Amino acid sequence: MTLDQLNHLPRAAAFAAFERCCGARAWVERMCEARPFADRAALLAAAERCAAALARADWLEAFAHHPRIGDRAALRERFASTAAWAGDEQRGAAAASGEVLAALAAANRAYEGKFGYIFVVCATGKSADEMLALLEARLGNEPGEELLVAAGEQLKIARLRLEKLLEDS
Repeated sequence: MTLDQLNHLPRAAAFAAFERCCGARAWVERMCEARPFADRAALLAAAERCAAALARADWLEAFAHHPRIGDRAALRERFASTAAWAGDEQRGAAAASGEVLAALAAANRAYEGKFGYIFVVCATGKSADEMLALLEARLGNEPGEELLVAAGEQLKIARLRLEKLLEDS
């Protein structure tokens, strides 16, 4: 869709479009309220402003809208509305060996056990081995530090998805 089309969508349709980019309801509401956007730069700046206002619970809500890295079944079943985008973003995990996928699954469990939410990374352009290395490295973070890192990754994902939203016909 074009930026003009996005600006003129009925609120419910705009809500659904923004929700595909970030699952935090507060972010989606703020993005709907921020319309109209003068240009792409204004859209992306609004995304950052809206993200800056999110609380921990909002970030956790956003994270819950992602499949685990390498979890192909969840990608197909639970995340149908964003499956194409998430599948493209996780292309590096799709080509992973069974050994690497098993290591990702184990590291994901350890991460969730420590932090209480799934590992979030902007996976675009990363191989499964790179994502595994990032996951393992981030396991050493303190909880407050990791929430900030994960939120930054979520914002990268939202920006990429906003760009994709404007590319989709």
